Amino acid sequence: MALDMIVGSGVDGAPAEIETDALIIGAGPVGLFAVFELGLVDIKAHVIDILDKPGGQCAELYPEKPIYDIPAHPTITGQALTDRLLEQARPFEPTFHFGQRVESLKKVDGGFEVETDLGTRFRAKVVVVAAGGGSFTPKRPPLAGIEGFEGASVFYAVRKIDAFRDKAVLIVGGGDSALDWTLNLQPIAKSVTLIHRRDEFRAAPDSVNKLRELLSDGSVRFIQGQLTKLNGDSGALRSVTIRGPVGGLDLEYEVEAERLLPFFGLTMKLGPIANWGLNLNENQIAVDTARFETSEPGIFAIGDINTYPGKLKLILSGFHEAALMAQAAQKIVYPGKRSVFQYTTSSSSLQRKLGVI
Repeated sequence: MALDMIVGSGVDGAPAEIETDALIIGAGPVGLFAVFELGLVDIKAHVIDILDKPGGQCAELYPEKPIYDIPAHPTITGQALTDRLLEQARPFEPTFHFGQRVESLKKVDGGFEVETDLGTRFRAKVVVVAAGGGSFTPKRPPLAGIEGFEGASVFYAVRKIDAFRDKAVLIVGGGDSALDWTLNLQPIAKSVTLIHRRDEFRAAPDSVNKLRELLSDGSVRFIQGQLTKLNGDSGALRSVTIRGPVGGLDLEYEVEAERLLPFFGLTMKLGPIANWGLNLNENQIAVDTARFETSEPGIFAIGDINTYPGKLKLILSGFHEAALMAQAAQKIVYPGKRSVFQYTTSSSSLQRKLGVI
C-alpha cells in the first residue's frame, strides 16, 4: 500500500477544499510519528510541508548524518529515520501536500479552516503544529533588484515543473537540491546551466555521477563562478552576469537565462504561525504537558516548535509529545466516545489497523 503523496494540490483551477480529522503542519520526524499515533486512535491525517519531500531537517539538511539518540537505533541517518517513520505510518494512509506553506488559520464551527500559499483549503477538527523551528525560508542571493524577478523568473523551489519547460534554465549551487533539479529539468528545458563556485559537489554520489555523464555528452553546461547581476525587465529574466575564470583570467560575462533557481541554503523562521494568536515564548509555542495543547483549544504543538518547563529539543521528546497529543485529540474528534487505552503488543484491534494480523 503506497503512501498517498500529493504535491502542490490546489495549484490549477479552483482551490481545493479538503475535510480531515487532523491537519499536521510539518512532515519532519515528529510530524510523521504523529500520523502513526493519531492513526492508532482512528484519526485520519493530512500533512503539509513547505519542502518538496518528507523528513524536515533530517532529510533536507543532514540526510547522511548519523543520529545517535533514537531508541533502539545506536546509529541511524536522517534519511533512514525518515524512511522508517514513513513505513510505520503507511497503514494509516496519510495524504501529503508538499511545497506549500500554511498562510492562514481561523476557527470555524467544528474546528479550523486552514489555507496554504497555493490556495489549498482544509477544514480540520484539530490542527497539529509540528513545524520544528518554523518554516524553512530560502536564502536570497545578494543581487540587486532580485525581488522584482521573484515568482516570475526567479524561483527558490520547483512547484510547477511546466514553468521551466522549453526555457533556458540556470541553476546555482552544489548540493543535493541543485543537482536533483539539474537532472530533473534537463529533459524538458531548452537548456540547463549549472553554476557553482568550484567543480566539486556536496550531493549524493549517484547524482554527481549522473551529472558528470550529462556534462560529458553536452546535455548540461557547467560554469565555475558566481552570479553578479540579473539582466531583464518587468520580472522577465533575459540573462545573468557571471564572474569566473576564463582562460586563466577572472572575467565577467553574460549567460542566457529565462529561469533562475538559486539554492543558497535555508534559514528557519516562525513565519505566519506568529500571527495565529497563540501564546508565544521567544518564537516558540507554549503548551501544557498533559495534552501538548496550545492556548487555543484544538490546536496542538509538538516537537521543537513548542516550549514548556524542562523542554528538551530532542526527536525522542517529540515522539513522547505526539503520543499524548493523540490521546487528547481523540476526545475532540470523537466527543463522548469511550476511550480505552490499548497496547499494540496485545490489542488485536490495533494489530488489525497495523495490518499485522
